[in-house]
Amino acid sequence: MKKAKATNKDELRPEYKRSDFPQGLVRGKYAKRLRESSNIVVLDPEVARAFPNREAVNSALRSLIRIAERHSGKPTKKRRAG
Repeated sequence: MKKAKATNKDELRPEYKRSDFPQGLVRGKYAKRLRESSNIVVLDPEVARAFPNREAVNSALRSLIRIAERHSGKPTKKRRAG
């Protein structure tokens, strides 16, 4: 089996021209916005082993919220379900 030809990742595809991008090409242009609006959390491996799916994680966190509310006497902010 032949190896795939190595490509330079910094080059545009042949169907694009630099003139198609009048403001220029900017790497990571939307990275900050994505980071601020993302709700993805990466668990450490030992934590991930304890929670096999998102339902298990959400259930455990909701239980922790209820315990914290009872202990502090203050309700936490309600967030949208997801």
